[in-house]
Amino acid sequence: MKGAVQRAPNQASDQYVTGPMVQLTAVEKVFISGRLEYPALRGIDLSVETGEFVALVGPSGSGKSTILSILTGIDRPTAGTVTVAGRRIDEMTEDELASWRGENVGIVFQFFQLLPTLTALENAMLPMDFADRGTLDERRLKASDHLELVALSDKADHLPSELSGGEQQRVAIARALACDPALIVGDEPTGNLDSETASGMFDLLASVNERGVTVVYVTHDRDMANRADRIIAIRDGLVVEGNPGSA
Repeated sequence: MKGAVQRAPNQASDQYVTGPMVQLTAVEKVFISGRLEYPALRGIDLSVETGEFVALVGPSGSGKSTILSILTGIDRPTAGTVTVAGRRIDEMTEDELASWRGENVGIVFQFFQLLPTLTALENAMLPMDFADRGTLDERRLKASDHLELVALSDKADHLPSELSGGEQQRVAIARALACDPALIVGDEPTGNLDSETASGMFDLLASVNERGVTVVYVTHDRDMANRADRIIAIRDGLVVEGNPGSA
């Protein structure tokens, strides 16, 4: 389903996104600590097409995670424009961003970040609970479907402490899918897993991508990066390899 046209969430039903899923133009990010300024991004131009499976690689401190934070609206650029699913998210208010992010983006973290007192099913339901989407029974059914997709139906009532690292990451992917996002991002999603389990995680992300979901992930593992459709290398806050535009 590469290149498939997808409806832009939060827009009228007759409006569609036909351009890139992600478009960063001349994006800069400067972090300030006291009198010191640290330029994390130095004018990034980056485009990810709808349905792509893209890896961001580069040394620690190169700006990879900052790019993810900006394209998900967790952080704001110091300069430049950020368009995701046809929306200028750098122009949104904090409340608009929170609502937009819940509807449009699924995030998978390296250390899972599951709530320890909630079961796998309850963790997978959480984004729908926050968005007040559907009835409780509908949310349970959808979360159950996502746990089945990640092969964890039999662990729905288990707490995170009762799951292996790979199982916890699969719950995190089920949670990321909760609101049917057009975009899933992963910040070192396999960095805390052994190589065999990590390979299984990428098989799962690839299967999600085959359903038309755009996937962008950061990794230090070159073998895992090679699983992507396209690799973009970042160094010192700049794109240094890979076509920054369309694939």
